[in-house]
Amino acid sequence: MSESTLYERLGGEEKIHALATTIFDKHTGNAAVSNRYVNSDRDDVIRLVTEFICAGTGGPQTYTGRDMLATHRGMNVSEEEFVAVLDDIVEALNEHGVGRREQEELLMISWSLKPEIVRV
Repeated sequence: MSESTLYERLGGEEKIHALATTIFDKHTGNAAVSNRYVNSDRDDVIRLVTEFICAGTGGPQTYTGRDMLATHRGMNVSEEEFVAVLDDIVEALNEHGVGRREQEELLMISWSLKPEIVRV
């Protein structure tokens, strides 16, 4: 019997969408990164984050956004901002009752993206 995907263990698209919504709301309330979201289309960002997480964790969805390097190039995201984003993700995962193993896996994926986000 095969093991379930991270996508399945996170609860599928509906729960990932709820998680993406919480993450976005935490970012907009976080003084360290809120300025990055001033002119953002909330629904579009949540849709793209949902797609990204779904596609990256084994779901059937296709991510329709730009790659991380293209998205963050020229933003000069600092280490502090990157850590603030990860902190928001951890808080959201905890609020949604996501298990430790799943949290660790999602954070490892997030951390692996650092070279495509920080100071590019």
